[in-house]
Amino acid sequence: MKMAIAESLSKSYSYQKYRSIITQLLSDGKSSGNVQSDDLWNYSRLNESRMNRLDKRIEVPEELALRLLSLKNKYVWLVLSEGWCGDAAQLLPIFNKLAIISTNLELKIAFRDENEPLMQAFLTNGSRSIPKLIVLDADSHEVRASWGPRPKGASDFIASYKSQYGVIDETARTELHLWYTNDKGISTQTELIGLMEDLDAALYAKR
Repeated sequence: MKMAIAESLSKSYSYQKYRSIITQLLSDGKSSGNVQSDDLWNYSRLNESRMNRLDKRIEVPEELALRLLSLKNKYVWLVLSEGWCGDAAQLLPIFNKLAIISTNLELKIAFRDENEPLMQAFLTNGSRSIPKLIVLDADSHEVRASWGPRPKGASDFIASYKSQYGVIDETARTELHLWYTNDKGISTQTELIGLMEDLDAALYAKR
């Protein structure tokens, strides 16, 4: 695990650099990842527009920001992602806004397909689902927790849809993005800040 973490950190990027890489790939007619197709390129292009919009619109309520600012320990959020992933497009702008608020959080993003050993260590029900946020101790890079690929409400919606229809189709994806729009990032912010508070308290109790 330590080797996989170290390798992925060495190949990780800031949020701004990740965005610029995706933009360059799109201009070259490509998407990120090992597989290339017109569909993935189109998803990536749509996601870039979505992230541009969310970068401007996502807000962190003062109550949540104050809770985030109360963190006492320093952490790295190492996120596995790809440009074509719709969930990642909805969530990475939120991760970035939270990391900007807290000087105790550093956001690093690595491409899933370039970091297979780490992805295999953080599967979701056997699936390589992304985005996957891995919480590391800032100094030792020890894994403290993980989160993803979706907030609970979004995961519950997908599970219910698949149970009812047996497949995740374009209708499900459209309705999932509507869920994200209506939620305005609050569920993700609340879950992540709660996770970090619990982790911070547990580490403090050990001292």
